[in-house]
Amino acid sequence: MPKAQAAPRIVPFKTIRARAEKRKGGPSALQKLLPRKPDPKALAKLTDDRALAEMTRRVFCAGFAWSVIEAKWDAFEDAFLGFVPGKLTFQPDDYWDELLADARIVRNGAKIQSVRENAAFVQAIAAEHGSFGKFLAASPPANEVELLDLLAKRGSRLGGNTGQMFLRFVGFDGFVTSQDVIACLRDAGLDIGPEAKSKSDLAKVQAQFNAWAEETGLSYVQLSRICALSIGENRSENHAA
Repeated sequence: MPKAQAAPRIVPFKTIRARAEKRKGGPSALQKLLPRKPDPKALAKLTDDRALAEMTRRVFCAGFAWSVIEAKWDAFEDAFLGFVPGKLTFQPDDYWDELLADARIVRNGAKIQSVRENAAFVQAIAAEHGSFGKFLAASPPANEVELLDLLAKRGSRLGGNTGQMFLRFVGFDGFVTSQDVIACLRDAGLDIGPEAKSKSDLAKVQAQFNAWAEETGLSYVQLSRICALSIGENRSENHAA
């Protein structure tokens, strides 16, 4: 009976970091490109309106030019009543119908509807945990995939990369499965698909980042960024990953 093939050995993170340092001009140059370690205490202070605002920003940015959304953002704040969940959940159907004709914002019906649904989602989580920020702050980075699954199931249009980017922008210490991060993981020997969208692949990604966090003492956002900077196109800008 043939022997089972051994799983490939995963490259130690120091090798990945050394490659990123070489590509970016040395250890100090790479260090300047790394984000600070997120502060759970600051995340716990995130108000529910800002949580909903960032959800909305990420939903509308998905598949759209970010610069357009940013240019219109003040109008989004006005149109959606400052993203106060309590105000939005009490608005009648007529309010939401009028937004479909509001030229101040991007008039995408499905995404506008997601704001209504996510306002209720934020309210529900806040009722359970005190606030949405407190809920996120109490969620361990070692279980990010569980948090992403909750966002996808209970939120609206918060699955996949949108949920990951929401967490990143509100200050949660998590990885982002960008193209470069996935390329880094696969190059390191992790047996995942080219997009790592399945639950099985995401579990493997989580386990590997957990192992690297224990190995290095670095935060997940720093590990993710170093991965992205170690492979692929050697961009000069500080891109999110």
